[in-house]
Amino acid sequence: MRTCVYQLLMALSFTTITFAMPGKAQEVLQQKISLEAKQQPVGKVLSQIEKLVDVKFLYSSSLIQSDRKVDVTAENETLANILDGLFQPLQLQYHVSGRQIVLNRLRAPAVADQQPVRISGQVTDDKGTPLPGVSVKLKGTSSGATTDPTGNYAFNVPALSGILIFTYVGFASKEIEINGKHTINAALESSSTSLGDVVVVGYGSQRKESLTGAIASVTSKDLNGIHAGSTVSAGLAGKIAGVSFRFSDGRPGASASIQIRNMGNPLYVIDGIQQDEGQFNNIAPADIETITVLKDASAAIYGMRAANGVVVVTTKRGKLGSRNTINVNVYRGWQNWTRFPKTVNAYEWMVGKADAEMNQSGKTAITQAELDKWKQGTETGYKTFDWYKFIVKGNSPLTQANLNFTGGSERINYYVSATHLDQNSVLGREFTFRRTNVQSNIEARVSDQFKIGAQINGRIETRDQPGVPGTDDYWAARFAILRNRPTERPYANDNPDYPNDIGHNTENWAVQNKKLSGYWRSDWRVLQTNLTAEYQFPIEGLTAKGLFSYYYANEIMNGHEYTYKVYTYDPVNDAYNVTGGSSNPYRERRNRTILSPTTQLQLNYNRTFDRHTIGATLVAERIKRRDLGSYVHSVPTINQLPLIYFSTMDTYNDGDGTEARLGYIGRVNYNYGGRYYIELSARRDASWKFAPNKRWGTFPSVSGGWRLSEEKFFGKVSKNLISELKLRASYGKLGDDDIGIGAYDYLEGYNYNTSTVILDGNAVIGAGNKGVPIRNISWFISQTFDIGLDYALLNDKITGAIDVFNRKRTGLLGAKYDILVPSELGYNLPSENVNSDQVAGIEGSIAYSGKVKQVSFNIGGNFSVARNKTLHTYKPVFNNSLDHYFSSREERFTNAFWGMETVGQFQSQEQINKYPVNIDGAGNKTLLPGDLIYKDQNNDGIINDQDMRPIGYGTGRNPIVNFGLSFSAGWKGFDARIDFSGGGGYSFARNWEMRNPYQNGGNLLADLYKDRWHRENPLDLNSAWIPGKYPALRFNDGGHSSYGRNSDFWLINVKYLRARTMELGYVIPKNILSRIKIERARFYVNANNLFSIDNMKNVGIDAEIIDDNGLTYPQSKFVNIGFELSL
Repeated sequence: MRTCVYQLLMALSFTTITFAMPGKAQEVLQQKISLEAKQQPVGKVLSQIEKLVDVKFLYSSSLIQSDRKVDVTAENETLANILDGLFQPLQLQYHVSGRQIVLNRLRAPAVADQQPVRISGQVTDDKGTPLPGVSVKLKGTSSGATTDPTGNYAFNVPALSGILIFTYVGFASKEIEINGKHTINAALESSSTSLGDVVVVGYGSQRKESLTGAIASVTSKDLNGIHAGSTVSAGLAGKIAGVSFRFSDGRPGASASIQIRNMGNPLYVIDGIQQDEGQFNNIAPADIETITVLKDASAAIYGMRAANGVVVVTTKRGKLGSRNTINVNVYRGWQNWTRFPKTVNAYEWMVGKADAEMNQSGKTAITQAELDKWKQGTETGYKTFDWYKFIVKGNSPLTQANLNFTGGSERINYYVSATHLDQNSVLGREFTFRRTNVQSNIEARVSDQFKIGAQINGRIETRDQPGVPGTDDYWAARFAILRNRPTERPYANDNPDYPNDIGHNTENWAVQNKKLSGYWRSDWRVLQTNLTAEYQFPIEGLTAKGLFSYYYANEIMNGHEYTYKVYTYDPVNDAYNVTGGSSNPYRERRNRTILSPTTQLQLNYNRTFDRHTIGATLVAERIKRRDLGSYVHSVPTINQLPLIYFSTMDTYNDGDGTEARLGYIGRVNYNYGGRYYIELSARRDASWKFAPNKRWGTFPSVSGGWRLSEEKFFGKVSKNLISELKLRASYGKLGDDDIGIGAYDYLEGYNYNTSTVILDGNAVIGAGNKGVPIRNISWFISQTFDIGLDYALLNDKITGAIDVFNRKRTGLLGAKYDILVPSELGYNLPSENVNSDQVAGIEGSIAYSGKVKQVSFNIGGNFSVARNKTLHTYKPVFNNSLDHYFSSREERFTNAFWGMETVGQFQSQEQINKYPVNIDGAGNKTLLPGDLIYKDQNNDGIINDQDMRPIGYGTGRNPIVNFGLSFSAGWKGFDARIDFSGGGGYSFARNWEMRNPYQNGGNLLADLYKDRWHRENPLDLNSAWIPGKYPALRFNDGGHSSYGRNSDFWLINVKYLRARTMELGYVIPKNILSRIKIERARFYVNANNLFSIDNMKNVGIDAEIIDDNGLTYPQSKFVNIGFELSL
């Protein structure tokens, strides 16, 4: 409002009240509002603020030049921040008097001794890292500055007195008295959350306070601890509620997989482009700015591939007007397997074999004298051999180095990075993984309304290892440890020039090297290029964006497996005789190329009208993909022939697969006064998989939020106690076209090149009818519901969220068993969208940030419980009630493990002879003391499959319960962190080598031997039985009732807590570095997967293994040392 001179003088007379009542003024200035004005007069902007907040501005229009036009953009900002940003460039200052705010010009110094004084300093985080972009202001004035990329600031103040206020997104504000000092440094404490944080969501970004969906994110700060080789997924383990992590294989270069709420494999979006899991896991962690996880209906905006949630990755960018900076991060590490089952030595193997043979037949050819020789272990032919030590090399090295350049001028910002990883396997130097990543993000502001950008992500990766005839060499290594006997040796007469003929030579690790068995090499070349443009229309709040992306990937695989010879030593003639080997060589080559262009056109509108903020987004997206591949196999005549000739070629396959998707997206956001939020979105997608009349699907969602903490009735609750409380809910329908059908299955016709027949002595390529065209199948439909509560307590020291969720899928494929077709047709009717399932659960997170004297710390934890359930299956047909019990899946949790319930172990032969139930199917004649007693569930006097019951959770599955814990602390230049992740609610069922003694005549696990029921003298049938945990041994008898049946005796319901990351670092003081012109230097020691607390240690298996025989390549534990430099 405009004022007369009298009003102005009266208002100025109340100025002293401002200082007498600082609490009232602070209350006025801390009110939060949302405001947007583009090129509006100052007077009009002040009028809008008066409507939003119960205040009045007192000023002279001529004094402040109220017709000057300004830009103001604020969403839920404090009035103090808005006024500071508005008045500082106008050279105005303000004073608060009750509900009135008085404006006047900054005073000029009256005399020479009142000339402005220059103050300066540096702002860092609690670990000493410089913070760019921090707002530094002199309290009560508009004087201030913003820190540069090195965290430095400088500006003039009237005198060396007053208070400086330091504010920065994601950190707690700080006030420091000037107190006569020219240099004032500040260390800001990280806030566990900040409402001002910007979170990347689908096709845009939002402030954290305005989120209405179950959305969580981690930043580059959280990912800095990834020093465990190749995968980014490891950096997410235990950090986000509802996100579980699983290694299917721990070999170098292997990708881990993550699931969101146990719903299945999510969609990955990298810099706006939909990608696969492999591309995600092979990004260099140093290049990632944020990873956002969309867990509920917020994923619906990505449509057909988002039914299992979405992982959105944003890579780093430079900042306009920032200093050119060079950053280096290098570490060197050593790795070892976390765990692997322990086996017996040669003496124990022979004792166990004698014991097993006596148990099975009552006799053995092994003598006591022979056992004595094996026990002494010095005589030739009676020495033990440790295959684990021969195959597995400890402390295998890895090295990673990252170099990046970042900075920007007033018009251009850039980030350019290169990362190289070199990782050996614990199997030796011939097993290597190498990867080089290049990331380049450049943006240019051509004009005030138009900017363009280019993002390039490229990588070269190589997997190089020996070639093993007929199998995977990584698998062969683990199998060899459990298959090879400790009585066998790799070299004939221990001469390394002559591999020993042990009878199963593919497991003899002496021949598994590039010299004897050949080589296998895979090379990938990947390039992702994005070109972007953005234009801001003269219409306030309206912008247009365009993106064109091209993804190119090429793999060339070459394998050459040689023939080789193995020998038997003749000690009489001191000769090495060829007695075996491999005579089945092959040469193979695969060439695969993936081409995928993506086009996006986007229109955005965002504007604030008084207390109303409206946002809208429209997107059109087109994605195409072409997958070209060829495979050639030949049988070379000699090992030295690397080329593939037509005369030796026996296989040639060629493929050309295409995909195409088209989507139209719309989203509308609205919030009123930063209190009430609602978001509506819809996406209409078309997939190439379905028939034309089933091709399109529409996927809508709605979500809303209510910030109770902003309500007037909530004002009675101290903001110091509850600073944020938001209730939110969401519902959405999402589609999935990954339903198990191929392209063009909706067309009728024939499949060619399916077989070969001989007609009149000539080979003729055959063809087969494709069957009934699949025209009734369409999308899976996922209906997702989520209700959540976000909270912040004690001035944001405690933050967290809790969510309850439910996802129901309909349209799952199932066969209609009651519709029969004649068998003469040669095919069955296709499945249809007739089944349904559900996943439901709860998740939560909590974090606390604090400081005790000079030690700042953060503690956090999260948990989730999510379990899948089958709801409906199409008209299942059962023979009887028992068949219904065993076979029905309706209204049952999925992946239940079935087996026998054990009720004990036989303690004596007398107990076995009197036992009324036929346990082994042979009248209990094969049973011995220590054998398992199974519960006769149906009381029919015999144990068979009808006695099985659900005894455990699914094996090889993601845990039903997942949780994470984290702790970080900083003291002066030191920093420390430790992250844990854990889980429960899944099972490990021991089988094969893990359960059956002497499986395939091979090795024996140490725990089965040392804690078994056995006779005191293994060669005497009449000696006393000594009790143990495990049944008496049998030699390679997997069909015995104690070993051949799944039961809860061999089942472990796993629970574990793993130390995922442990790190200790130190930042060298800047006064030391300034002498050598280094901005920042940090040294650290880091450990990943260092230990695990679980119930799998006794069996020697990694708690996160997914198979049942222990042959999955286990995860590795890493110890690294490294340094970071900024120049």
